[in-house]
Amino acid sequence: MIKREIIKSLKKITKLKEEEINNILEIPPDKKFGDYSFPCYSLAKKIKKDPNAIAKFISSEIKSPLIEKTQIIGPYLNIFLDKQKITKLILNEINKKKDKFGSQKQGKKIIIEYCAPNTNKPLHLGHLRNISLGESISRIFSFLGNKVTRINLVNDRGVHIMQSMLAYKKWGENKEPNKKSDHFVGDFYVMFSRKADDELNKEAQDLLLKWESKDKETILLWKKMNKWALGGFEETYKRLGIKFNKTYYESEHYNKGKEIVTKGLKKGVFKEDKDKNIIADLSPYNLPNKILLRGDKTSIYITQDLALAEIKFKDYNPDLSIYVVASEQSLHFKQLFAILDQLKSKAAKKCYHLSYGLVLLPEGKMKSREGKVVDADNLLDDVIKLAGEELKSRNREITEEKTSKIGIGALKFYLLKMDPVKDMTYNPKESISFIGETAPYVQYAYARICSIMRRTKLPKKIDLSLLYLPQELELSSILSRFPDVVEESSKSYKPYMIANYLVELTREFNKFYDTINILNAEPEVRDTRLFLILAVKQVIFNGLHLLGIEAPEEM
Repeated sequence: MIKREIIKSLKKITKLKEEEINNILEIPPDKKFGDYSFPCYSLAKKIKKDPNAIAKFISSEIKSPLIEKTQIIGPYLNIFLDKQKITKLILNEINKKKDKFGSQKQGKKIIIEYCAPNTNKPLHLGHLRNISLGESISRIFSFLGNKVTRINLVNDRGVHIMQSMLAYKKWGENKEPNKKSDHFVGDFYVMFSRKADDELNKEAQDLLLKWESKDKETILLWKKMNKWALGGFEETYKRLGIKFNKTYYESEHYNKGKEIVTKGLKKGVFKEDKDKNIIADLSPYNLPNKILLRGDKTSIYITQDLALAEIKFKDYNPDLSIYVVASEQSLHFKQLFAILDQLKSKAAKKCYHLSYGLVLLPEGKMKSREGKVVDADNLLDDVIKLAGEELKSRNREITEEKTSKIGIGALKFYLLKMDPVKDMTYNPKESISFIGETAPYVQYAYARICSIMRRTKLPKKIDLSLLYLPQELELSSILSRFPDVVEESSKSYKPYMIANYLVELTREFNKFYDTINILNAEPEVRDTRLFLILAVKQVIFNGLHLLGIEAPEEM
């Protein structure tokens, strides 16, 4: 909100658009250069004047009650804010808005598709990064006043599903699950992969043809194993605290995809190759051509993705459709969006692929076929156990609720604190630490403030003019940046900005707590400092919520 006020002040003088100013307005690396710095290079190119002269002109014209002074260094206009005014403004704003502090009323309709499991195996660590990212982005856009619809696409058809079914037919002996049901199904997928040869692969392909022709026995087995897989997924979703507004199933719309492709062929949008495959020529988009329907008329991923794009837009008519899918599928989505453009679909210009890197194990990439994965459920158990061990080492009370909040929060934070475009290696012990860039580090600060506030009561009137120490003003300054951090994280689709901000806020609070006397200060001063840390507590709560992480009141 402070940044927006500065941008508005600069807009009046420069006549630049707010978006242009936002893109070039900087936060200096050293506080001696102010709170914001406005480089005048781009403006100099537009109006053909010396950037230093432009900086001097802006300095003489800029008016805002929030600005204490300006400084010109070469082509840079450095802006210093009035910290005491900002402290009063921000603390009153946080106290007034509480869990709405930092929110907006953008009013767009946004659909966010994430998770997308296959019903031949349980969720794994890669799914956890996907879910953490998708849920956090959903919360951020909702917080900014958008109508967000969370969508899950279940991949419940295709030859990989037939492979686990075929293994169960051959070696399952009609057994019922003797473990968590999605893990039971996944065991047969691994079993097929270990025994696979040309003959088995052909049998799986034949089983797919039987499924598509609605063979009764095949459909019955498919329904049974799908039910096991989906039931297991629901248990995991519940542990993670996520709910989808709508679940689509590939099996329900893959034929619609075939219809779209066939119509496109008749209209000359697509063509057939010598093997009767239907092809999209994507050379005008500088992309490789894409098979849309095999010669035997079985569909592939992109076939049903074309259908689902149309169905989602018919169901929700969104302003934006976000796909949260790993970077391995970047080419797929470039091709999908290009094909939608060829079909003149209104979805074409409103789709965005939120690409994220792989989650690696210390020994390398996970491989589902070989059973070399970190199952989501097993990992959740491990981090909760680690949380209990950490609490025990600190002589803290251990409860199931507390260890769950700390353990699962630690996992989500670790998966979100890095730029999503980067690959990462997951380290469970590092994630659970109470020191460093972790959720427990942030959660512990929240719990500490809760403990302080339980021992005292604030009066109705607080004299915020008593906050003037550098540590107090710096903490307030960081609090003032929260709305801007949330907005920027939405524009860039990067929740790690909020995670990093929370670490910075927590670090500054700890410094403040360690150096400034709070409870033993003079009563009026004590109350203002309590009011300040109460604001810190609220912003930590808001930030953790946007990351999908609970804030425990005791640790």
